[in-house]
Amino acid sequence: MPQNVYVLPIKTIEAMKQYYHNSLSNVPQGAIFRAKTENAVITAYKSGKVLFQGSSPETEAMKWTNQKSTQQKKATSSASHTYSPPQSLFTNSHIGSDEAGTGDYFGPITVASAFVTSENIPILKQIGVKDSKNLTDATIMELSKEIVKLNIPYSLLILHNKKYNTLQDRGWTQGKMKAMLHHHAITNLLQKIDESPVKGILIDQFCEPHVYKRHIASEKQNLHDNTYFMTKAESYSIAVAAGSIIARASFVKEMDRLSEMIGIPLKKGASKAVDQTIAKIIKDKGEAVLNNYAKLHFANTKKARAYL
Repeated sequence: MPQNVYVLPIKTIEAMKQYYHNSLSNVPQGAIFRAKTENAVITAYKSGKVLFQGSSPETEAMKWTNQKSTQQKKATSSASHTYSPPQSLFTNSHIGSDEAGTGDYFGPITVASAFVTSENIPILKQIGVKDSKNLTDATIMELSKEIVKLNIPYSLLILHNKKYNTLQDRGWTQGKMKAMLHHHAITNLLQKIDESPVKGILIDQFCEPHVYKRHIASEKQNLHDNTYFMTKAESYSIAVAAGSIIARASFVKEMDRLSEMIGIPLKKGASKAVDQTIAKIIKDKGEAVLNNYAKLHFANTKKARAYL
């Protein structure tokens, strides 16, 4: 039986799990998910290895890798592709871009790009700017205010749920949505800072660079000069960390706003508690209202029916 094997970023695997939510089957030991389509059985493992096996595995694999080779791909790392940033970028003036809300059933996707000069790097470190995943939401909210006070140039984009669901119905993957949001946020920021010297642009990598390029090319856009990709970039780049904090703070604000609008506290993430909240909303408000508050293609929509 033909098969293709790749090693993909965990963010890509999470996006795949949501994409194939209607085709999920029993999960083997050590795997994150298994899905069956007319072309292949896709099994993604916690190690990052993804196996495409069936009558036409390359058809499914190309959706995520844009490769036809059956040779196993090396894991994406800070030194595994031509778009890896030079070490000098982290201490020079550069743009960093990151997103929030992609794995949450409720709430929008927020993307923020921030421009940090070499002079501002030590200041941001001093006030505690770092990987937002290691910060509480309360700390993130305070840090985002401090970043704004320092007049750090940034561009923030919010993809609200209604538009998200419309794009998803049109066949856009979440990966393409994120790519376009990053691209437009960076474009907006470059226009804001105009003549400022930018040594490079670093995107927290959620897909392989060639997949990102393919996504934006499908909308007649091109990659900006000196753009780099790196997994866990917020741990190395203060600009990405700043973008991450701004994006997360915006997501938290949007969740609070949506909770107030619907009159029910909306849970973050995609857990069992989220399923129960969905069920309550359906009972109290009707299922149609979810279009304004949720990413409807997530498996949680179906799981919530068990609580009705």
